[in-house]
Amino acid sequence: MAGHRGLVGSAIWRDLKSKGYTNLVGRTHAELDLLDGRAVEEFFDNEQPDYVILAAAKVGGIVANNTYRADFIYQNLQIQQNIIGQSFKHHVKKLLFLGSTCIYPANAPQPMKESSLLTSPLEYTNEPYAIAKIAGLKMCESFNIQYGTNYIAVMPTNLYGPNDNFDLEKSHVLPALIRKIHLAKCLQDNNIELLRKDLNLYPIEGVKGNDTIETIMAKLAKYGITRQDGITCVEIWGTGKPLREFLWSEDMASACVYLMEQIEFEQIKQMSVQEGEPIRNCHINIGTGKEITIESLVELITERIGYRGKVFYNDSKPDGTMRKLTDPSKLHNLGWHHKIEIQEGVSLLYEWYLSQQ
Repeated sequence: MAGHRGLVGSAIWRDLKSKGYTNLVGRTHAELDLLDGRAVEEFFDNEQPDYVILAAAKVGGIVANNTYRADFIYQNLQIQQNIIGQSFKHHVKKLLFLGSTCIYPANAPQPMKESSLLTSPLEYTNEPYAIAKIAGLKMCESFNIQYGTNYIAVMPTNLYGPNDNFDLEKSHVLPALIRKIHLAKCLQDNNIELLRKDLNLYPIEGVKGNDTIETIMAKLAKYGITRQDGITCVEIWGTGKPLREFLWSEDMASACVYLMEQIEFEQIKQMSVQEGEPIRNCHINIGTGKEITIESLVELITERIGYRGKVFYNDSKPDGTMRKLTDPSKLHNLGWHHKIEIQEGVSLLYEWYLSQQ
């Protein structure tokens, strides 16, 4: 498994272990640089894996995607090229490639079906990442068509769960909101000890809990977390109106293992392509088919955390795509459905976050 310590990979790893799989092989970045083609080849030569799960990727939120555009397309293409190429060279029996629903056009009809791929322009801010992921799924599809391999590409919706990224500069919206509101709750309660503990665990742009309170407050203010005259406020980018779909990472892992154990590419091809039509769009959406506004999500988080301060929506900042909902009916027809709803998931993630403190 490539990327076995990240949000996605660690969830799949735990699911496999819970099902009794013991011969699992993973490497940290320090042990194996997936950008290094020769190192990846040596790994495959030595380990000779039968099955490969490609969960490793350079990922981030809207700010990171828009800022590090070259890194996102180059590194993801390189990782995919190395692992999928070596999987073919070493006759891997089955491969699972994880992409993202950002592969779909910015104005794709909602909910987004797999057939929406490449029908119109992508959303600009994450276009380089999306192009890399489209290349990955097309590589899997093309190897299957030309060589009869059994490579399955899945496109999960917005994921959240254990081992999520809570870096305020680079994280996705849900963990970022949980952390911002948690830090605001610390200020609300004047719990400076817990605030410092949090920053020592997850420094913000190098600012740690043992820095001066003035330094800490200045850095928090940069990310919209303030306290003046006893009133705490959290700034949220945008209007709060966009709708988003969220999937608990362990549900995603369950879907991935299900597909690896039960489903072959030929089955997916048969349900995706009409007779006489070209073979394309054989990837699988993984999602809930349900959505929530950012404003409602913030209310859910503030209620769970117990934050009673102000929330300010800064509508001068971008909302991003107003709606982004997957159609998971193909996956449903293959026999899999999610279990964790967003209300339970937010509570579970906050409990996990506190357990790390």
